[in-house]
Amino acid sequence: METQFVNFVLSVAGLIFGGAIGFGFGKIQNAAAFRNAKRQEGGGLKNGWAIMPGSMSRVAFLLIALALVQVLVPVLFTGNVQWLVSAGVVIGYGWTLYQKLRHRKTI
Repeated sequence: METQFVNFVLSVAGLIFGGAIGFGFGKIQNAAAFRNAKRQEGGGLKNGWAIMPGSMSRVAFLLIALALVQVLVPVLFTGNVQWLVSAGVVIGYGWTLYQKLRHRKTI
């Protein structure tokens, strides 16, 4: 009985950690997209290659955050819980994309 409860707690923790990472990454990406759209409107970007400067560093920070969670909380990466962390990342980032889409539909 205790093993099932521990598995449940680990599953929920994996979803929460992954969701927080994905949501944070989505918010950072949205802020960068907004900032770059303002720069493009103001003529600050000269060519199409400079549309999203710094996107590779943001992806690197996402991978570092995932690696830190894996090192600091290794119990979340045992068994099948690792897939729940990944699902949390997808859900968290997907939620920010959904909010952005919903906001665009209201405008």
